[in-house]
Amino acid sequence: MKLKRISATICASLTGLSMTLAAQAQEEQTPDAASIDMEKIAVVGARGAPRTVTSSPVPVDVISADELSGVAFSDMNDVLKTLVPSYTLGRQPISDGAAFIRPASLRGLPTDKTLVLVNSKRRHRSALVQTSGSGTQGPDLSMIPTAAIGNVEVLRDGAAAQYGSDAIAGVINFQLKNNTEGGMFTAEYGQFYEGDGETLVLTGNKGFALGDDGFISISAEYSDNEATSRAKQYCTGAFCLNPDDPNFNPDADYNQYLTPEFYAAAEQMAQSVHGADVVQPWGRPNFDSTLIFINAGYAISSDMELYGFGNYSQKDGDSTFFYRYPENGTIENIRLQDGSVWSPLSIYPGGFTPRFKGEITDYSAVAGLKGMVGALGYDISARYGYDEIDYTISNTINPSLGDATPTSFSPGALSNEETQIQADFTYDFASYVFAFGLSYLDEGYDIEQGEELSYLAGDYSVADPWGFCADGTATAAGTAVVASGSSLNCANSDDPVYQIMGVGSNGFPGYSPEFSGSYDRDSYSAYVDLSGDITDSLYGQAALRYEDYSDMGSELVYKVAGFYQLTEELGLRASYGTGFRAPTPGQQGTTNVSTALPNGFPVATGLFPASSAVGQALGANLLDPETSTNVTFGLTADYGPLNVTVDYYRIALEDRFYSISTLDVSSDAQGDPQAYANYLALANANVVGAETIGAVRYFQNAFDTVTEGVDVVASYNMESDYGMTTFTASYNYNTTEFDSDPSEFLNAEDMYDFENGTPESRAILSVKHAFDDVEVVARASYYGEYTNIDSVSLIEGTSQIDFDNTASQTFSSEWFLDLEGTYHINETLSLIAGVRNLFDNYPDESAPDMAGDACCGRIYRSDSIVDWQGGYYYTKLVAKF
Repeated sequence: MKLKRISATICASLTGLSMTLAAQAQEEQTPDAASIDMEKIAVVGARGAPRTVTSSPVPVDVISADELSGVAFSDMNDVLKTLVPSYTLGRQPISDGAAFIRPASLRGLPTDKTLVLVNSKRRHRSALVQTSGSGTQGPDLSMIPTAAIGNVEVLRDGAAAQYGSDAIAGVINFQLKNNTEGGMFTAEYGQFYEGDGETLVLTGNKGFALGDDGFISISAEYSDNEATSRAKQYCTGAFCLNPDDPNFNPDADYNQYLTPEFYAAAEQMAQSVHGADVVQPWGRPNFDSTLIFINAGYAISSDMELYGFGNYSQKDGDSTFFYRYPENGTIENIRLQDGSVWSPLSIYPGGFTPRFKGEITDYSAVAGLKGMVGALGYDISARYGYDEIDYTISNTINPSLGDATPTSFSPGALSNEETQIQADFTYDFASYVFAFGLSYLDEGYDIEQGEELSYLAGDYSVADPWGFCADGTATAAGTAVVASGSSLNCANSDDPVYQIMGVGSNGFPGYSPEFSGSYDRDSYSAYVDLSGDITDSLYGQAALRYEDYSDMGSELVYKVAGFYQLTEELGLRASYGTGFRAPTPGQQGTTNVSTALPNGFPVATGLFPASSAVGQALGANLLDPETSTNVTFGLTADYGPLNVTVDYYRIALEDRFYSISTLDVSSDAQGDPQAYANYLALANANVVGAETIGAVRYFQNAFDTVTEGVDVVASYNMESDYGMTTFTASYNYNTTEFDSDPSEFLNAEDMYDFENGTPESRAILSVKHAFDDVEVVARASYYGEYTNIDSVSLIEGTSQIDFDNTASQTFSSEWFLDLEGTYHINETLSLIAGVRNLFDNYPDESAPDMAGDACCGRIYRSDSIVDWQGGYYYTKLVAKF
């Protein structure tokens, strides 16, 4: 049996966008080829003509618009997580911008190693660089509305040789709708079982004809999402607001603050600032968004088409930082210029929890011309993309300003900008397709300076700013304030006159001139790709790509892949390729100082560029590209109503980009000698406020890893007198292990959690039944068990973990069941009602001895990929016209 290439236009495979030309190709199909129309077709994975999923040489998931709309989420990240088991998503409620742009992964690798395309064109990155772990900077998928999407293709294989840098783990291609008429509108409302997290989502799409030969499809989405709180009252070993908590110490010196007035002030702060009954909520942040996408095309002639698409999206979100309690290093007594004692409690009598807001603006435009000249297909395009995050922090102070501090600040903004010109060509040699292309990409990243008071080192950033004391005795100025009634005691080292206060808006200090600026680079690339039927049963593909970066040098990568039709029903496929990813300008230049709680006590933690004076002083190496080797092989089975694919993969990643474990810093010469040495290094690098920095991190090419796994996808369609039933099952098993010694960059806890801190197994099982005017969908999601450790002890004289003296917790496996019913009122209107997490299942609570996971009001591990928000119910009205 000769393998059949789908007889769609070559141009469609280049851009995923076709109208008149595709219709012409449809008329040329043979009867045999027409039968394939009902199967799922994939554009990604081959630079030649599109292929069916079961004859693709690499694993591809094709998700239809109906499947997308059948998931009760507005965030595209959540939609993919629900439908693709190897796509996982965490939530980081208190993590700067990561509270709004959540880190995700495909096949166990972060999303900056997955290339995102829209209509087969590269999607620009978000301005946010995740400031911990893998330091991901990838596109923000939440800016893509489901209403705009015709289908999504998820290529689960390395494809850097075909599509360029970033495509190490795979490719996600969003194909926009190209309807010339009709449209849809949906209105959805829901909330969590807990009574919070109310959500309103309005979506719409309308297609218009442009004359007889063109179209324009306009899609929009508005969503309003209220916050959730899954927390208990703040309590740690250092300070506890809950007398019923085991950590509460009735003899602690902080009890002087726990008066009825303090409790009342703390409760009032919690309610007025974030509408919760606890001073530090944990959960989903508030956010609302408006997303608009436009897709258009016009056939100039029978073999030439002009196309364009773009978006404008706006998202506003706000979340919290950690609660600041009395004497935590932020709320301390100081002596003012008149000799009196002042405390931030005079502004916030119950302590305070900084509130952090991000305003995200995202827009893009792509235009191109494609067509055919004989057997030569061409696609010439240009794109521009821009993403910006503008920060605001409120309910806070700049401690170093003392009583002159404002309570809200504009700490600055981040932006990412990309411009690309691309030319793609194909030439059809009957049995083979030769593809080649060129690209130029210009990238820029900008850190915009914040308002001066957000980073200013005020008078109280040093001890005794008014010169009241010298060598333990009062100066003339000190004697004068004592004479006026001040309680100043220069002989007492604990006197507030010696207090040093932190610099900058507490929680997120603003970007100062020293740590603001722009980072730019450009790159060139060229590729060739040959694919086709080698024999009647064997399809082969080979690709070669050269990329040259102005800041990272050049690299040549390649890939070979093949599909062999073993029998009429069974096929074998395999691929081998190399990959390349250059750290982005944002990853090279980002600087961030925020508050972390490594031991339950807040310290200012700074992330500095590896190339900065700070990074260099502490031993950082300049960054290099990551390189990879990908191997996959699999089996496909097509038995009519039953389709099964099983694929093994192995991704060896060298010089992996990662944040080092935190380096402690202390200005106390009598304390930890290494922390003091780090402080001296920062001071010698002329870091402003070095004495207020508690820890430093930077990104490095830290280690090599090997990621291995198996993907299984199966579907079965069953038709009976009672309607059509579709069963789908997908399973992913994934492990990642170090392939080099990471101990130079990571501590024992981070090394263990890197390999063991997420579930290795995940599965999604669903059944959809349609009968007359009723449809029912049931979906079960499974997460395997995983283990996390905390407060690590090492076996004496070794770097091995002493598990007998190390806190650890194994989280059990979890199942979540979703149920949805649809009633089609008529051809236009449908009413939907459903429940996510029907049985209100939660993961295991964090064990009390897991200080890093259980502190500060947390009930559940807050960064877990296993959802911890509980059950959610919703109803939706759908109108199609």
